[in-house]
Amino acid sequence: MAQTLVPGPEAPSGGSALEDRAARARSRTGLWIALPPAVYLVLLFAMPLLIVFVYSFATRGSSGQTILADWNVAAYTRLFNPLVREIAVRSVGYALLTTAICLAVSYPFAYYLATRALRVRNVLLVLVMIPFWSNFLVRTYAWRLLLSSSGPLSQLTELIGLGQTRLLFTPVAVVLGLVYGYMPFMILPLYAAIERIDLGLVEAARDLYASGTRAFWRVTWPLSRPGVIAGSILVFIPSLGAYVTPEILGGSKTTMLGSYIVRQFLSARDWPFGSALSFVVMAAMLAATLLYFRTGGRTL
Repeated sequence: MAQTLVPGPEAPSGGSALEDRAARARSRTGLWIALPPAVYLVLLFAMPLLIVFVYSFATRGSSGQTILADWNVAAYTRLFNPLVREIAVRSVGYALLTTAICLAVSYPFAYYLATRALRVRNVLLVLVMIPFWSNFLVRTYAWRLLLSSSGPLSQLTELIGLGQTRLLFTPVAVVLGLVYGYMPFMILPLYAAIERIDLGLVEAARDLYASGTRAFWRVTWPLSRPGVIAGSILVFIPSLGAYVTPEILGGSKTTMLGSYIVRQFLSARDWPFGSALSFVVMAAMLAATLLYFRTGGRTL
């Protein structure tokens, strides 16, 4: 009589167990590798941000001391002051203008840079990065010398009969300084995006009777949009919170958010209001950046 064998439960294979152990080992290795930067971010970014957030609810005493016992939102209500709105609108306007000028000037240069031979490209890249080799404060003071009423620019206009030029401590000087300081942050992302474009696509568009302008807007511009978005963010955000440039090249009528916040901490000794303004500006920048990346990602 034949005996029917009923298969029992299969034992776990040794290969699967080895793969699980290897995965756990890789996970632990990744955790140890990520631990130092995580600790760095917590100690030097998250903790200071938390301290600023806590101080924003404190109270400024009559002699300028910060009182943490009496928590309130008085500092946040002062953000609707007309002076704060004026400075915020001015800062956003300067940052937008700086970003637009940097994009208009950097895009043709980045396109030229990406389409040159490798040897020429390397030389031009070094020239773009040379400003990073010197201190930003020193470079800004150099602009102060150039734009002063006794500087080379004013002497040149006097020589050709246009009279003395007064650009220092004006909005023009601030925007010029911001454009000079942050233009490399626009050129490098644009170059990286344009350099990856297959120029054969542009040639194909021209073969299909597209004009040079139409080929640019239909092919080159959409493919380079990631560099445009990245460069615009890298220029707009530091321009909005700029401190050194408006302090050195601007005056009382060109005060920006960065300078106003610093004055709250150092001159007015109003740490709660300075903390509230800092936290709101930081949160607005973060929200705008996330929104920009999300909308940019959907259209690419």
